[in-house]
Amino acid sequence: MEQRSLEDDRPYLRPEEPSVFPWLVAALAIALVGGVAYYYYFLPAQVVPLAPAAKTEPAPPPQPAQPAIRNPLPESEAKSLPTLENSDSMMRESIAGLLGGKAFSEFVVPTQLVRRIVASVDNLPRRAAPRRMMPLNAVPGAFVTSGTGDERTLAAANAARYAPYVRAMDAVPARALVSTYVQAYPLFQRAYEELGYPGKYFNDRLVETIDDLLAAPEIGTSVRLIQPKVLYEFADPELETRSAGQKVLMRMGAENALKVKAKLREIRREIEAAR
Repeated sequence: MEQRSLEDDRPYLRPEEPSVFPWLVAALAIALVGGVAYYYYFLPAQVVPLAPAAKTEPAPPPQPAQPAIRNPLPESEAKSLPTLENSDSMMRESIAGLLGGKAFSEFVVPTQLVRRIVASVDNLPRRAAPRRMMPLNAVPGAFVTSGTGDERTLAAANAARYAPYVRAMDAVPARALVSTYVQAYPLFQRAYEELGYPGKYFNDRLVETIDDLLAAPEIGTSVRLIQPKVLYEFADPELETRSAGQKVLMRMGAENALKVKAKLREIRREIEAAR
């Protein structure tokens, strides 16, 4: 059995990557929604040909436009929210109230919380989710493998490293989490636009991220690993090309991953119910 501690921002098999869901819990807990943005579509003026050809085929019916906002949330009833720059105090209080003070102090990075959460939610469905942007402290301990050479696999001992995060996740009531999220959404929307997505809706990206995590394949510890350079990778190319978030779920152990997915489904239902 071998232990390695690796430094890299790529979403491979390394000890520094924080667990997906705890900081997603934090993201939902602190995010709050303001009014739904409205978008207007302008169609070009129709040009009528002077002499249409005799055998002109009828024009295909217009396709319905993709909704500007696919997962709208109700307008926040919060009368006053801090600015994004001054939101850390409110965020710390909100997250600590949901996770508990002890879990908050152990797991959460207490600065620039909204921006960290938004960047992480946006990055999880991508190939890379840089560690420096995560709102949680790194999972302790070293990544553990079993076997050697071509027979190297994930070690079951890795699951224990994620267990405290999963327990904290289980303790968060999904309805209260989403309610807090809806109330605080304008801060998250602003951070998302500042990230480079003007006109895009953060809650749509959050739902996309949850759906991507739910699509992670369920694997056992017998899955083979390779080490082409410094970092371990999945030997199966289909697994190796999965998103950063899915890779975290795949390596946290089957039991932990099932609990995370169950909570994600619960939260997604509450987001749908909040519309």
